[in-house]
Amino acid sequence: MNKPTAELAEVFSSVQGEGMLIGLRQVFIRFRGCNLECDYCDTQTDHTTEPCLIEQTPGRRDFVPTANPVSLERLTHLIEGWQRGWPGVHHSLSITGGEPLMSHQALIEWLPALRNLLPVYLETNGMMHAVLKLLIDHIDIIGMDIKIPSTSGCTDLWDDHRHFLETAAEKEVFVKVVVGEDTEDWEIIRCGEIVSSVDETIPLVLQPVTRANGVIGIHPVKMLEFQEIACRNLQEVRIIPQTHKFMGQL
Repeated sequence: MNKPTAELAEVFSSVQGEGMLIGLRQVFIRFRGCNLECDYCDTQTDHTTEPCLIEQTPGRRDFVPTANPVSLERLTHLIEGWQRGWPGVHHSLSITGGEPLMSHQALIEWLPALRNLLPVYLETNGMMHAVLKLLIDHIDIIGMDIKIPSTSGCTDLWDDHRHFLETAAEKEVFVKVVVGEDTEDWEIIRCGEIVSSVDETIPLVLQPVTRANGVIGIHPVKMLEFQEIACRNLQEVRIIPQTHKFMGQL
């Protein structure tokens, strides 16, 4: 049987820059490919076969191009070395993208082995609910997006997000929504209704659009108003920008 491989963009060590795990050190495994094309996305998500940039020393940015697809053996060997050399530094593995669930055939084989090394944190656009059901037993924490029309340019995703969250709620989960100056109140209301219909205690993170230079693309008062709207249905609503963009892209 062929050993599972996957198209990866990067493997590196850094601090989580957004969401509920902000500030924690993670091993980032960034998959290529995405099933959406969000307007604000700054990540290369195509399927072209290019080398994966693999960091050799955690956090030192000594990347070495490595031929795709990458094998599980190559990945576990790297992480095991980091665990021996830098014990206790990493909180978890960030399985991210693009949309990592597009590589679900590899993840079915990879996640049990990776989870033996560190807890698994899935960063996802919250769309592929059928695939999530296949993998949920091998995931510890889920950070899922709800893509709203005003910032993502995507429409009619509400039902998919609800179905995804229903499965994700089996594990520790939070929901993230990117908001901007064009975001309207009804979008925040709809997000709150989706989350509360599953569990009103699930945290909601409102993430203002953050430009590469760290400038926030929405007025602070508007962010506070959105938080007030979301709190009508939910117990925990936080405003958290993308901190890595003004910390020098850690």
